[in-house]
Amino acid sequence: MCKSCELAGIAPSTSLSKRRFLATLTMAAASVALGGAGSAKDLKAPPKPQNIVTADQALERLRQGNTRYVEGVSKRHDFKHEREALVSGQNPYAGVLSCADSRIAPEYAFDSGRGDLFVCRVAGNFANDDTIASFEYAVANLGLPLIMVLGHDACGAMKATLAALSDNSTLPGHLPSLVAALASAAKKGKQQPGDPLANATRQNVIDTVATLKSASPILTAAVGQGKLKIVGGIYRLSDGRVDAVA
Repeated sequence: MCKSCELAGIAPSTSLSKRRFLATLTMAAASVALGGAGSAKDLKAPPKPQNIVTADQALERLRQGNTRYVEGVSKRHDFKHEREALVSGQNPYAGVLSCADSRIAPEYAFDSGRGDLFVCRVAGNFANDDTIASFEYAVANLGLPLIMVLGHDACGAMKATLAALSDNSTLPGHLPSLVAALASAAKKGKQQPGDPLANATRQNVIDTVATLKSASPILTAAVGQGKLKIVGGIYRLSDGRVDAVA
C-alpha cells in the first residue's frame, strides 16, 4: 500500500469506482501536503522550478511553444537530464485534454519537454470520470494551474458521431459510448450555420471546458479560488497552429 493510502486509512476496493477512489486519495494526499508548517519544511524542491507559473504564464508558454512548433524551430530538449530530475516527482505547468488521434501530439504541438504537460487523451477529447479524476489529482497534488481542452480539425470520432445520428445507426463494439459522449455537441453543431463537423468540434471543446469547470468539488473550487484556469483550443492539421476557443 502506498504511503498516502496508509495515512488516509484507505485502500483500493472493487466496491469503489476508480474516480471515487482517486478523488478520495487526492483529497487525503492534499490534506497531508497542507498539514502544517512543519511538514512544509520537509518538502523537496520541485524537479522543474521553471514550471512554477501562474495560469496566464502557463497559457503564454503554450502559445510560445506552439509558435515555435509551427515555425519549425523547436527547442532541443535534454531528455537525459530531465529523466534524472523527474525520478523523484513531477510538477507540470499545464494539463491538456486531447483527442487520441495519432496526428495530435500535445508535447510536440507545444514544444514541451518531459514533465511539462499532464496529458489525458481520448477519442473525441471529452471529459469522463477517468479524465476528470486525473485532472483532480493533478490540480490537488501537483498544483496544476491550467488545463486546455484541445480539439482538432477532421476529428474522426465526431465525424462518426454525426454520421450515426444522421443515419440513426448503431456503431459496433464499444463505439456507441463515444457517440453518447459526443452526441450533444454534434446535435448543436448541426443546428449552426456552416460546416457541421467544424461546428460540432468547436462546440465539443466549449462543452468540455464547461464540464471541467463544473466538476466539483476539486476543479470547481480551484477555479473559484483563482488557482486554476480552464481554456479551449483547436489544433489545425494543415500547419499545426492551435487557435483559441472562447
